[in-house]
Amino acid sequence: MTVFFHYSLYGFANVYLVGNDETGEALLVDPAVFTIGLLQFIEAKGYDIKSVLITHNHAHHIAGLPTLLKIYNAEVYSSNTTIAGVACTVVHDGDEFSTCGMDLRVISVPGHSADSIVFVLDKLLFTGDTLYSGLIGSTMSQYSNSLLRSQLSQKVLTQADDCIVLPAHGPPSSVAAEKRFNIGFKKTKADTRTSRYDFFV
Repeated sequence: MTVFFHYSLYGFANVYLVGNDETGEALLVDPAVFTIGLLQFIEAKGYDIKSVLITHNHAHHIAGLPTLLKIYNAEVYSSNTTIAGVACTVVHDGDEFSTCGMDLRVISVPGHSADSIVFVLDKLLFTGDTLYSGLIGSTMSQYSNSLLRSQLSQKVLTQADDCIVLPAHGPPSSVAAEKRFNIGFKKTKADTRTSRYDFFV
């Protein structure tokens, strides 16, 4: 198994190519914009894209999907039934499946978006926009922020310390580093605020 990184200028997003060097099959994670450069790289390596993993349905992570599927006959895995008009194989929290000769596991991590999932491949965590190096994903409310932090703490930061975090934006990290340094898990004022009316409860 070999992992390659492609940087998309659209949304400044990371695209990951994971190739099975024995079979020549490969999967793509969050195909942002499918550029001629990415296509040439895939073809030069001799890979056949058989699967696409979508961490969440935001435009700058899925825009390349229609183009990709005109070139490769790939199955799309997502927590959505359709992405950009493409039918998906729906996966849920805790699901395990195999593709391209590789075993994957799914972790549902809502908060940044309702459909956000993390794909686990061996020691690799494709975290999408849920967890970055030193940060957590943006949210639309304090409730969503609290939900995201709790889901990450319970499901992602409980993975082995040497697991590699491969986010949709920014550099890679590790579970150990995020547990120690990620500022997104620092308590907010809302976390420490005590209601004046707690004695009524």
